[in-house]
Amino acid sequence: MFTVANRKVGLGHKPFIIAEVSANHGGSIQRAKDTILAAKKSGADAVKIQTYTPDTMTLNSKKPDFLINDGLWKGYDLYQLYKEAYTPFEWHKELFNYSKLHNVILFSTPFDETAVDLLHSLDVPAFKIASFEMTDLHLIEYAASKGKPLFISTGMSNLDEIGDALECCYRNGNRDVLLFHCISNYPADLRTSHIGDMSYIAKQFKVEIGLSDHTTSNLASVIAVAKGASAIEKHFKLDKQDCGPDSSFSILPDQLKSLCIDCENAYEAIKSSQLKRETSELNNKKFRRSLYFVNALPKGKVISANDIRRVRPGFGLAPKYFDWVVGQTVNTDVEFGDAVTLDVLQKNE
Repeated sequence: MFTVANRKVGLGHKPFIIAEVSANHGGSIQRAKDTILAAKKSGADAVKIQTYTPDTMTLNSKKPDFLINDGLWKGYDLYQLYKEAYTPFEWHKELFNYSKLHNVILFSTPFDETAVDLLHSLDVPAFKIASFEMTDLHLIEYAASKGKPLFISTGMSNLDEIGDALECCYRNGNRDVLLFHCISNYPADLRTSHIGDMSYIAKQFKVEIGLSDHTTSNLASVIAVAKGASAIEKHFKLDKQDCGPDSSFSILPDQLKSLCIDCENAYEAIKSSQLKRETSELNNKKFRRSLYFVNALPKGKVISANDIRRVRPGFGLAPKYFDWVVGQTVNTDVEFGDAVTLDVLQKNE
């Protein structure tokens, strides 16, 4: 367990829901602000942006290595993609001040050391390491050295690579780490989300675990919380406008609101680890089966197996006493439909 801006994150606390703005500001700082506020109003615990420039992300090259030939961003070269999607460094101070004004936890994904420095100067409460950067050990080590909690996505990574990333954090005295299980497809298919891998990762590395969810519904996230996820990250956009490269797998305010409610309900549903009945059930005990007379019997009559039945409701003796009741004597007249209770049975001296 660790703390992000006074919000505890970890097992034993409700899931930490992060709305990822990414490129969904569409190049407008006002839209970025509106999106941040909409995420808060929808119930998100935190909002995340991304901190890079095209030049800190890639090279301005048209060579084949830099061209995207398939998938969601087919037809882009890398520089073009990141130029369209980035959040200018010049916006950051204004966005962080805006978030503080509205009591929003805002943090970011740095993609190089200059981004870490910028975010650290703005007193960011945490860093997120993207799946594609989780093998950039220099970046992870530098971010970890700042003493902030780290959320690290594990998309595409094997156990050795995850272990290397964690070792960078631990070597710098930073153990406030949560690993996001992640499938780096955009969008990801729910049926191949491998949600069960979360438990395996958490057990292998003894860390907090969460889900960075790129599916187009909320089901994967709710399942993840039921499997023990301490945090959920979901791409979020203000409205249906196609405002950036991540728009097609981003959820809307009403979907984010449902996500927050459903994840909290899932968390509450799995909290109990012992058999503890809800008080709301007590009133329904009367609909259990119990023993009732199906024949009228005079006082002093010995009860036979044909005289009683196990039926609903539950005001008589429990069904387990059926064999014991057979052979007992009634101490009063009983009618069809009377409950079999200790009061009507003759007490043995």
